[in-house]
Amino acid sequence: MTTPTVPPQALLDARYQDGSAPHPSQWSPVLETLLAHHSVRKYLPKALPEGTLELLVAAAQSASTSSNLQTWSVVAIEDPARKAMFAELCNNQKHVAQCPLFLIWLADLGRNATLGQEREAVIEANDYCDIFLASIVDAALAAQNAVATAESLGLGTVYIGGIRNHIERVAAELKLPPMVTPVFGLCVGYPDPTETASVKPRLPQAAVLHRDSYSWPQQQPAIATYDQTLKAYFDGQGMQTGGWTKSVMSRLRGIEQLTGREGLKASFRKFGFKMK
Repeated sequence: MTTPTVPPQALLDARYQDGSAPHPSQWSPVLETLLAHHSVRKYLPKALPEGTLELLVAAAQSASTSSNLQTWSVVAIEDPARKAMFAELCNNQKHVAQCPLFLIWLADLGRNATLGQEREAVIEANDYCDIFLASIVDAALAAQNAVATAESLGLGTVYIGGIRNHIERVAAELKLPPMVTPVFGLCVGYPDPTETASVKPRLPQAAVLHRDSYSWPQQQPAIATYDQTLKAYFDGQGMQTGGWTKSVMSRLRGIEQLTGREGLKASFRKFGFKMK
């Protein structure tokens, strides 16, 4: 068992904050990095060391990929003016402009489609929903590898779903070919130590871990507990938001909560995804 820099139980307790955390019998530095994760939305004006981007991409490419199709790509944005423009498109999230490195992760079926065209090969499966879904999964797996690597190096990150708010504009700015779409953005940089964000508690395992078959009744008391846990967390952050259930209901209340993303299916079809 590797000697951790932070007690394992403390990290697990911080992740759940309700006394339900498991008690580990084994440990590793990877767990320490993963359990300490929290979103960072304030960055120092400090450049990343040379080669950091390439190291993150190498880690991303080490993630699993469906059938080795490797149906993702990523665009690195470092130019301040470009970052500011994408920040505006992402509902004016200032950390997009502030971070030294902004990555836009893509579901990319275009590469394999082009290979097929050049070889006059039939690749009919590329037009089906399963392959489209696999490309999004591939991009997410790759990005999460990059996130874990960045945080292991002392960097902070935050995912930016707002990249889909104006997805057609983003695609045009990136000069994306057919059958390639933005999926999400990712800020990377050195966390500003004045930021007060901390590890946010997650649902108790009883709400997400099922054995043999799915169970709704076992989730209900866990969710009730989590409502109180998350409310206490936000109260401590000076945010009077209520519990988790209230937040979920508010976020899913109407299509206006999608901030422009309700038309994604039509945009995907414009990009050439048939999704049969």
